[in-house]
Amino acid sequence: MSLNLKNHPFAVEAFFKYSIVLTFAVPKEQLYSLLPTPLRAETYNDQWGFIAVSMVDTQHLRPKGFPAFMGNSFFLIGYRIFVQYTNQKGKRLRGLYILKSQTNKKKMELLGNIFTHYNYSTTDIIQIQQEKFIRISSNQSDIKLSIQEPETTISLPASSPFPDWNIDRRYAGPLPFTFTKISDKQILIIEGVRSKWIPQPVEVREYSFGFLDQLPFSNYHLANAFIIRNIPYHWKKGVIEHVKSL
Repeated sequence: MSLNLKNHPFAVEAFFKYSIVLTFAVPKEQLYSLLPTPLRAETYNDQWGFIAVSMVDTQHLRPKGFPAFMGNSFFLIGYRIFVQYTNQKGKRLRGLYILKSQTNKKKMELLGNIFTHYNYSTTDIIQIQQEKFIRISSNQSDIKLSIQEPETTISLPASSPFPDWNIDRRYAGPLPFTFTKISDKQILIIEGVRSKWIPQPVEVREYSFGFLDQLPFSNYHLANAFIIRNIPYHWKKGVIEHVKSL
C-alpha cells in the first residue's frame, strides 16, 4: 500500500449525530512512552496529562464535496492523547495524537486503514438510548459506558483536577489538529473544522474501557464528560511538515 494514501490525501466531511467525550487525567510522566518526538503532552499545573475517549455516531462520511448519500455511516470509538507541537514557524499548535480507533463496520476499518494512520479495528458496539440516558457497550473490547444528560447544572467529577468548568472546557475537545509522525523527519498535520460545537456536561454513571486498562498507567481519573449533538464537521487535506531536528 502506498504510504501517500495513508496521509489523508483529500478533505473529508461528515455529520456527527452525537459525540460523547470522556477525558481522563493521567500523571504526565506516564504519557511519555506513548508519544513520539517532537510531540509533547498537553498538561495542567505541570502535573496532569490527558487522554480522551470519544464515541461518535458518524453519518455520511465522504470526500468533501460529494453528496451525502455517497457517504458511510458508522460508530467510532477513538483513544487520543492531548498534545502540543511547535511548527517550523515557531507557532505552538494544540491537538491530538491517536492511539487507536474502533468502529462497528468492517468497511470503515478497511477504508480507515487505507487513508489514515489511525489504527482502526472492528468491534461489536451496542447503543441504547432512552430519552436523556445513553448506554454504549462492547463485549469484545470490554467497554461499558452509561451517561445521563442532567436537567440542571452538575458539578465536575469528584476526581477531576480542574477547579471549575471554565478551565475544564479547554480540555473538552476536539482540539484543532491531529498529528502523526510518519518518519524521522516528517510530521503529518490534519486540521479539523467544525461549527456548533457546544459541549454539554453529562453525568457518568458507569465506565470501563479495556484498552485504557492495557496502557502503562498506574491510575487515571475522570476529568470531564460531555455530549455534543448535530455537528457538521470536516477535515482538511493532510499537510506534511519536514522537521529539521527531532
